[in-house]
Amino acid sequence: MMQQMHTILETDWGYMKAAWTDMGLWELDFPMKIKPQEPKRTTTSDVDLWSEQLRKELNMYWRGFVIHFGVPIDWRGYTSFQKAVLAFTANIPYGQTISYGTLAREIGNPKAVRAVGGALHINRVPIVVPCHRVIGANGSLTGFGGGVELKQALLLLESGIAES
Repeated sequence: MMQQMHTILETDWGYMKAAWTDMGLWELDFPMKIKPQEPKRTTTSDVDLWSEQLRKELNMYWRGFVIHFGVPIDWRGYTSFQKAVLAFTANIPYGQTISYGTLAREIGNPKAVRAVGGALHINRVPIVVPCHRVIGANGSLTGFGGGVELKQALLLLESGIAES
């Protein structure tokens, strides 16, 4: 069984709980206003370094800086198709969007639009893998685990329209 270590990241948009494995970031929760209970202190030096790096990168992101997150991601548990979708999504440039259909074509599976949506739905590390940048073909903001309001706020932040 894979051991996970948990950290609480205090960011400009709230507290975020991160789960780590020996390979990197496993899961990241959306920001919360109330600080969750501190996990037992079982982290390793790698996890401590990764947590601090992620906290700094998230705060730069929340402040409107163009960020490409550098912490390692543990891709285990995803199918090869899901990993392809998420890895492509991780490289969508800051401030840009792409449709589900375009993403399906880009990974060589043009008929897999619904499957792309399914893969994005199980993204364990939102923000770091910016699934909020994937939108409907008509520009609609659909299908985001944090809610459409948060998706819109993230896209506005990245467009430079949101207030700091």
